[in-house]
Amino acid sequence: MPAVLFVCTGNEYRSPIAAACLYKLLRTQRVDAGWRVGSAGTWTIPGRPVAMQAVENAILLGLSIEGHRTQLITNFLLEDYDLILSMERGHKEAIQVEFPPMRKHVYLLSEMVGNIPFDIPDPQSSPGQAYRILHEMCDLIQQGFPRIKQLAESLSRSEA
Repeated sequence: MPAVLFVCTGNEYRSPIAAACLYKLLRTQRVDAGWRVGSAGTWTIPGRPVAMQAVENAILLGLSIEGHRTQLITNFLLEDYDLILSMERGHKEAIQVEFPPMRKHVYLLSEMVGNIPFDIPDPQSSPGQAYRILHEMCDLIQQGFPRIKQLAESLSRSEA
C-alpha cells in the first residue's frame, strides 16, 4: 500500500502536523486502509518531543501530535516510503543529492497544487504567524490530495 513521508528540518513542527493532517484526510475520505504516513527531519536529533507550541497549534487544527518523537532521514527510512513531500527546496535538493535512488520520489508539498513551487516557512521562525502557516499548509494538503493520492499510488505500484 502507498506510503507518504513528510520532511522538514527538525521534524518538530511542520512535518508531524502535515503527516497528521494527511492521515486525518485519508480517514475522512475512507482511503486509509493500508496507507502509511510518516514524517522526518533533515537536521534533527532523533527521539525529541515536539515543541509545546506545535502541539497547541495542532490541537487548534483538530490534529494530535502529542506522542510524536523526531526522526532523522536515513536511507533505510526513505526506502520504506513511496512519496516524499518536503517543505522547502533545500530539503528536496538535499534528499536528491544524498540519496540518489530517491530522486524520482521527492517533491515539494507546494508542487501538489499549481505550477509555481514555493517553500512552506518554518513556524518556529515566525511564532506570531505559526497558526496561519500551518493552516495554509493543511489547506495545501487538502487541495493537493488528488495528486498526492495519485502519485503515492503510482509510485507504490511501480515499486511492486
